[in-house]
Amino acid sequence: MKLHTEKQKNDEIKKHSKIKHTSARARITNQINQFWSRHRNADENWYTYLFFAVLRFVLVFIPQLGYVHPDEFFQSVEVIAGDHFQLEHTRTWEFNNTLPVRSITLPFLLLRVPWSFYEFIATVLQNATHIKLLHSYIYLVFPRLIMCCLSFINDWSLYHVCRLYGLRCEIRLLALGSSWVMLVFGTRTFSNTIEMTLCSLLLALVADSMITTNTIVYKKEYLEERYINAVSIGEKVRIWKLKTTLPTHNYKYMLLLSTICVVGVFNRPTFLLFGAPMVFYWLLRGMGTKTITFTDFNLRILLFCVSALPTILVFIFFDSIYYKYLTAGELQIFDIGINNFVFTPWNFIKYNLDPSKTAEHGLHPKYTHLLVNTPLLYNVLGIIALISFAHTMIRFFKAEYQGLPRAQSIVGLMLGAIFVPLFFLLLINHQEARFLIPLTFPIVLLHATKLLTGFCITYPFKEEHWILRQFYNRVLCTQASAKYLLKTWYIFNIALTVFFGFIHQAGVFPLAQHFEHAMQFKPSGEHLHLITSHMYDMPLSFVNIPSSRTLLFDRNTGRRYRRSKDFYLYEYGSLNLEKLLRKIKLSLSNCEFKRNSKQINYRLFLAIPTSLSDDFAYVVDKSNSSYLHFELQRIFYPHLSTEAFPSIFGRHICDVDPPEWSQDDLKGTCSIEPEPSLSFDYVTHQFSSFIHQFGLALYEIKLKSRSPLNVYKRGTITRSSK
Repeated sequence: MKLHTEKQKNDEIKKHSKIKHTSARARITNQINQFWSRHRNADENWYTYLFFAVLRFVLVFIPQLGYVHPDEFFQSVEVIAGDHFQLEHTRTWEFNNTLPVRSITLPFLLLRVPWSFYEFIATVLQNATHIKLLHSYIYLVFPRLIMCCLSFINDWSLYHVCRLYGLRCEIRLLALGSSWVMLVFGTRTFSNTIEMTLCSLLLALVADSMITTNTIVYKKEYLEERYINAVSIGEKVRIWKLKTTLPTHNYKYMLLLSTICVVGVFNRPTFLLFGAPMVFYWLLRGMGTKTITFTDFNLRILLFCVSALPTILVFIFFDSIYYKYLTAGELQIFDIGINNFVFTPWNFIKYNLDPSKTAEHGLHPKYTHLLVNTPLLYNVLGIIALISFAHTMIRFFKAEYQGLPRAQSIVGLMLGAIFVPLFFLLLINHQEARFLIPLTFPIVLLHATKLLTGFCITYPFKEEHWILRQFYNRVLCTQASAKYLLKTWYIFNIALTVFFGFIHQAGVFPLAQHFEHAMQFKPSGEHLHLITSHMYDMPLSFVNIPSSRTLLFDRNTGRRYRRSKDFYLYEYGSLNLEKLLRKIKLSLSNCEFKRNSKQINYRLFLAIPTSLSDDFAYVVDKSNSSYLHFELQRIFYPHLSTEAFPSIFGRHICDVDPPEWSQDDLKGTCSIEPEPSLSFDYVTHQFSSFIHQFGLALYEIKLKSRSPLNVYKRGTITRSSK
């Protein structure tokens, strides 16, 4: 019996041993699989990020024809290209010498200086190969290439902060690189794009300074405690030497930070709102410890302001020269006063503090940034950021301070960088989405990991309730939410990149290219007139016409002269079609008057979205303008003007006599128009009509006969009696 019992015990021990070894092997295998899975996912994220980084460059050269906002060109490229290459260009009110609100110094350094190098290379190559390298494509792509290169400062800043604080950088870089903010805005010549880059760089330097100060202060306090507790003199000397070898940290990056802030404010004075919380965190570093006192805090403020003065003076000096407040003659005789200098940020602030002036650019509800622009720019990450901040504020008001991020932590810095400027921007009545793109860096850093982990890794509610548990299991947990968050992020960003990069107002640049070619091959004495409506302003510099305002010198005669103007652009925004027709008649009358009196031949063109072509044809027919002939020259696809959005159930206009209609004024229903039905022919007909409306139509306006027109000196057209 004893032998049998011992044998059973040995068998049980062997069995448990095998189970232990098996479970240990399974555990080790599971850990190895998790390790490789993590690294495989990290590698996939790296490769995907590199794909989007390359795509950012590719989208520059394709190029993106989408036209996000006129400020992309008219606040930088149009003025700089016009000045440097002496081209016809539009100088907006912001560059008015009376009250300039835009600094020219930064665009000069970023665009005009590189343009000078490119022009030299292009001239050398043109002389050698006879290939022209200065045309509208280069005027569009070259500035975007510069901005694209600068946009990678955002990527470096994010990577640098992740490495400093031990954060996962792969998914964050992936979220940044795949964002349509970087793919579209990051490659455009907006002042907001420069503002975003400067904010990212400033955040990275402040975060670097914070962790450096925290590390050095901790080491210093530790050594001081060791010094006090040391018994022997030799040990005290050794600790004192270690203490003296600690690097300085109080004024780290001070000159660089102050320079970035000055450049940011002269680029866009709204940088004050974005930069203020970052600079405050830089000043606050180490406060609350024995080492850093209020004396250090005040001294940092003083030296920061002093170190900013040289850059401020440089910007004021060059802006004053450009806007002719300060001349070379006044500098020579040193006849300089306070009125010889211009401070563009102050002019910008004065202008935007006047509600009546900002109302001219459009009024928006106070919640637009919060409920519309943030989700539009950052979709799921924007919504998560807003919900997360609301949850933080609820904890704060409930006095649950233990659940709040530490004030001097990286999370506190990022929250301040998001919601302090957002709060103040909500108070302004003109709110555009691009004003928020400097928030990209902190939003991605804080919340990009949610794209992999889902909304919540653990049960977030304090109370256990079956409804809350079901909500967590079906919506919030990693298994439920992670699988669709990343897909949603990709879908929205790809869709918005395609829309704003290739569809929205995408016919404007091809239209400019068309007239660039037309101006090269037209007869020398012919004038071209272009009327546009329901589309964004066309940058004149892309038409590549030598300026008629530049004073030239004729070596043969020794006289100075200006080139005669032979291209005229009339832009009427979203003018009513009846009023637009009157403008066309007036322009036609003036052209006819010059043709008859000065023998100046002309060609008159009209560019409108194809979604308005049928409506405009109806207006022309209704106004008895049968002497006008609108000949379709070309349609630029794709093009979408939100001012003239295509109609899904649009009706093809019937070019027939009134008896075919139920009413004599071409209203009602047309007897020969297909009746609405669910037939394949009708559906395809309507679909074709809808797709056709995504274009920009160019018409040449001609007179069918010149005899019915009496052209008077006043430039009016009247119908003659027959």
